[in-house]
Amino acid sequence: MKKNNTYQIFAGIAAILIIVVYFIPMWHVALQSIQYPKSMYPRGIRIDFAFNGVYNGCKGEKERKELSQSQQGADCLTEMNAINHFIGMYHIVPGVNEDKSRQFPIYYVFDTKKTSSGKEIINPKTNEPIRVNVTPKALLFLDGIMHGSPYIFGFFILLTLIFIFVRKRAVIWAAIIPALVPFYFLGVFIYYLYWYGHHLSMHGGGAFRGIKPFMPTVFGEGKVAQFTTESYPYFGFFVALLVTALLIIAIILKVKSLKTQNK
Repeated sequence: MKKNNTYQIFAGIAAILIIVVYFIPMWHVALQSIQYPKSMYPRGIRIDFAFNGVYNGCKGEKERKELSQSQQGADCLTEMNAINHFIGMYHIVPGVNEDKSRQFPIYYVFDTKKTSSGKEIINPKTNEPIRVNVTPKALLFLDGIMHGSPYIFGFFILLTLIFIFVRKRAVIWAAIIPALVPFYFLGVFIYYLYWYGHHLSMHGGGAFRGIKPFMPTVFGEGKVAQFTTESYPYFGFFVALLVTALLIIAIILKVKSLKTQNK
């Protein structure tokens, strides 16, 4: 019986697209407000989310030059952190996009070491309070996912190759795991939106102490204080959905091919 290897073509294309997904943003979030007019911020205060980090989504010379760190325009990731701090949120974890010139990543949180009575302990060598890293473990874990994303995607590619070259029904699972790529992103994205929105004023920031914990908008438009929020999928998410579709088709074709071969 002649072998039908059509499934390998679909899975091979999916493997290539998995690589593409790693390098392009999956989602974007933008804030609109009267103090950020369209003439200066055509797309609002925008940030782009990828598997390996969070990036500046502002582009163009029209954006405020005093915020610009390059000729490409304003750094809206910095501006977004400033806005978030204003309502008491932790800094955004930038992942591999972090500023390497800093002594510590921007999302790190420090407190001072204190005695049982609450008095700060002074370092006799520096004559300054001893600092203690109190960065939430949830943020450290998120940073670990972002920095580990190249290995995670390498694992997805390996599984896809196993599915392509091992002609056994038992390896169908090797296609199912990478097929869920967009849903891995959504799961992490939604959880951390919830986490950030429910951990306010824990780092000493936040001018609006009265803001209650909230769930930031996942999809569509929302409202936080005087800001209108926009949250929508970007190119990478649609490419990831295509990966899912291609691998589902490949699985169906492989099952049919193996059944025909065994007859």
